[in-house]
Amino acid sequence: MKPCVILNPAAGSAKNADGIRKQLDALNPVAVYTTNKKGQAAGFARKAIEHKCDYIIAAGGDGTLNEVINGIARHAKDVRVGLLPLGTGNDFARSLKLPTTVDENIAILQAGRTRDIDLVRVRSDRIRYFVNVSAGGFSGLVNEKLTAEMKRAWGPLAYVRSAAAALPELHAYKTQVELADGEKLKIDLYNMIVANGSFVAGGLPVAPEANPSDGLLDVIMIPRRSTGEMVLLAAQIVLGNHIGSQSILFRRTQRLKVHSRPGMWFNADGELVGNEPATFEIIPGALRFVAPPK
Repeated sequence: MKPCVILNPAAGSAKNADGIRKQLDALNPVAVYTTNKKGQAAGFARKAIEHKCDYIIAAGGDGTLNEVINGIARHAKDVRVGLLPLGTGNDFARSLKLPTTVDENIAILQAGRTRDIDLVRVRSDRIRYFVNVSAGGFSGLVNEKLTAEMKRAWGPLAYVRSAAAALPELHAYKTQVELADGEKLKIDLYNMIVANGSFVAGGLPVAPEANPSDGLLDVIMIPRRSTGEMVLLAAQIVLGNHIGSQSILFRRTQRLKVHSRPGMWFNADGELVGNEPATFEIIPGALRFVAPPK
């Protein structure tokens, strides 16, 4: 079992790329592809599949993992996927309870034991896949304000700071939501989060009860609220106790359609997927993900 590794040397914690390459030698990889621009990891993943590689490791952050997932999505059942978390946030690694050191993760990658992980497909102005979280509306504005430097300096509290910076641009979206069980909602929303994993923004527990192997999406909707309520809710999100709050609507579903005016921009694991009507659908157990046992 020899993997192909896709390494992003610009990932937030990959400060010693040469040293990491030496550590990767322990995996005896058949190839190490090194990215130097956005979007390249997806192309490398497709190339690895063309070369009959059936074990692909993303060595980078959540963005690198997302690109690799999109590169292999149509062949997911034929490929084993691993992650060496080297990013600033490493949010999906947290959901999988991966360790924090390179050596510990390499030991897991060497063992090669897999778990079935759900994949999410979102159709908007284009099709995109993700494994962690997609956010639209106010979350999109918050993410724009949330720089890597802010995350490093503030940790999860960076979300509150960036939310405060985005408040002057806050506006509601007239939104229609249709769930898999036929429930339909018409509501003015500030924010919508569609989660497979639990964390965003470097450890913020935005969907604390999400399970990436349960075949369900955790959907968090934040209706129009006063500025004071929004600030309080941001603090509750940092603590991970917002799911029981009366300030949100929470649903679990296999599929949902979202249509809003104005069009709500969604991102999937940090990558924009457009502001057209969006359909989210879980693909249960689509990924054979190398990870420690639950």
